[in-house]
Parts: sequence; structure tokens; C-alpha cells
Amino acid sequence: MAGSDFTIEPEGLTFIGHDLQRPECVLATKSGDLFVSDRRGGICRIGSDGRQSLIEGRDGLMPNGIALLPDGSFLIANLHGEGGVWRLDGRGGAEPFVMDVEGVRLEAVNFVRLDAQGRIWICANPPLGADGQYNTDVAVGFIAMADQSGHARMVADGIGWANECLVPAAGDRLYINETFGRRLTAFDICSAGRLANRRVVAQFGPGTYPDGLTEDEEGGIWVVSVASNRVIRVLRDGAQQLVLEDNDPAYIDELEVSYRANTLTRAQLTGSVGRVLSSISSIAFAGPDRRTVLLGSIGGDRLASFRAPVAGSRPVHWDFRLP
Repeated sequence: MAGSDFTIEPEGLTFIGHDLQRPECVLATKSGDLFVSDRRGGICRIGSDGRQSLIEGRDGLMPNGIALLPDGSFLIANLHGEGGVWRLDGRGGAEPFVMDVEGVRLEAVNFVRLDAQGRIWICANPPLGADGQYNTDVAVGFIAMADQSGHARMVADGIGWANECLVPAAGDRLYINETFGRRLTAFDICSAGRLANRRVVAQFGPGTYPDGLTEDEEGGIWVVSVASNRVIRVLRDGAQQLVLEDNDPAYIDELEVSYRANTLTRAQLTGSVGRVLSSISSIAFAGPDRRTVLLGSIGGDRLASFRAPVAGSRPVHWDFRLP
């Protein structure tokens, strides 16, 4: 498998963008445009020429995960305020898309993903607040599936904190990062989007809190760990390859003590700063050959970047463009 021994040092990273506002999630397209979640309630567009512009949403939105739709509009996973999944027009202006699922209010939505079959996957967790306990016992996350009209239903629960999910192009399985379960989990997607055959693909060790993920053309799953600033490639056989790491080992040890004592808080997780990275949270392949890796983050104001030895899989939104 290409790049099975590939690693990069933090000092070898390059950076894209400037003065970004909580660039937690990043999407790349064939045109060279990048789209980044923006804490001002919308999405920052970084053109192929490097110019930045804000696609304004509305006050009160805290965009976390984002998805680009064929018509050039976006779905925003709203982490705070009214919660829910919102639809943002490519020219600005936001309106609710999914605010509850089978009577359960979507108070804090972590991620939203469009797949090649047109299904919309929503990953959410009840809000625990700034001092909430994030530990091995947290299994309150769930996954919902919505159609293009916004009708949604629950398809899985009991997730050890539902973070980003991924559906490969074939549409027959779904991967999800269980952040505080510290594992990459897979489901088979059956008829009508039903999820079955839940299984652990990779169990991560101390200091790894899986957040974002993407897939390469060889079937490797690239996982980003918040707090420890790690990028891990999970191979088809479940083996793990550490590609990048940038953290203060002493601080990560402190987090581990809190995690084991069931006292880990959001402030601790987002307070980890490495030599050059600050709480990386998402990952995308970009560039004409899809070998440029981009890293979004909670604490940074730029996108970190490096070249990979293998190309990323073609995302469903690769050819989408704004009007």
C-alpha cells in the first residue's frame, strides 16, 4: 500500500488562508475553491487565487460540520444556539433545514454529510455544556438520515460521542468517529438507509480523540485527533499508521488522567497547543491530483497543509460549484 511508512514533522507543514474564524471543517472542490466553516455564522470561501470572502449566514449560528449541495447551497451543522441543521444559500441567507428528528430536538449538531446517493447524514449529541464530562461513559450520540426535503429519522444511537461520519462512493457502509469511545466504527447501510452490523474498525489508544476523517483511493481512512493534533491513517486491515503528531506530551498526559477520572472538559480538549498546530479537527484532500492534505482546526486561524503519497477519494461535492 502506497505511503505505508509516510510521516511528516510539524515543521514541514505549510499554511493556507489567514485570519480564519474557527475553521473547524474544510471542503475542497475541483475548481480549487475551498469552503471553511466560520464562527461568524457562515462559511469562508477561499478562491483558487487565495482571495477570501464570507458567505454570510446569520447571528446565532455556530457552524461546525458543513456540506456542499449540488445547487451551490450548503448545509450547516449548528453546534450552539438553536441547534439543528441549517441551509445556507450560496449568496447568503440561512433557514432551518432539520431541527428535530422523530420528536427529538437537535440541540447540538456536530456534523452533516451528503453521500453519492443523495442521502444526508447527521451526527449529533445532547449538549453537555462547557463543564460537561467527556469520558468513556459518554454514549449519548446518535446518527440520523434525512432526504432532500429535510425529513429525517434516527438510524443509530448509543454512539460514544458522534463526530464526523463518512460514506464511501459505493454507499454500502458508513464510518463514524466515536470521539470519547476512542474508536472508528463502521455500519453496513441496508435498504432504506437502515444501519446494521455495527463493528469497530480501529480502537485508538491514550491521547487520541478522533474527530474528522476522510478516505484515500486505496481505502485507507485518515483520522484527525483533536487535542493531540494527530493524523492517523487506518489501513484496510485495521492497522494504524501515525502520519503526524504535534502536542505537549505532559498536557496530553493530564488529559488522560481527567479522561480516566471522568472529569475531562471541553476547555481542556480545546486548550491543547502544539509547536505549530492548535486542536486540528478535520481533514480533506485537495488540489488537481487530490494529494494535498488540508487540516481544519478549532483553535487555529489558517489551514495546515502537506502533500500525501496517495490521492484522496473523489468526494461527492468535488464537481459542485457556486452559482
